[in-house]
Amino acid sequence: MFLIVIIVVMFGMMFWQSKKAKQQQQAERQDFRANLQPGTEVITIGGVIGKVVSVDTEYEEIVIDSEGSQIRFGFNAISREYVRPAYVHDDEVDENGNPLTDSTDEDQAAQEPIEGEIEAAQTETEQKNS
Repeated sequence: MFLIVIIVVMFGMMFWQSKKAKQQQQAERQDFRANLQPGTEVITIGGVIGKVVSVDTEYEEIVIDSEGSQIRFGFNAISREYVRPAYVHDDEVDENGNPLTDSTDEDQAAQEPIEGEIEAAQTETEQKNS
């Protein structure tokens, strides 16, 4: 009996949390769509990427300019704000995808005094110990 009560409570908590998360996401989407301004780059649920030209809140429509073509969508068709992915050329990374480091003479010259100080500190400690 006690096990059944625990299972029912667990399912109730999971249902409540999923409902709360869904409401929060829906509120964020409505806030995003209500605050759309011309010039914002967006992507639609169909994958069309473009800049917002005009927003008509009365009819809940938005006009997007996608490479010279102006297309009208409903607010619900806007998925999210579009952020261009960073592009890194293949010559700028090694075979594992890590960025290549540029070793210049200035970097090496900047390291020499530090190495000299380390050696001096080691000799001082050796002299104190003996």
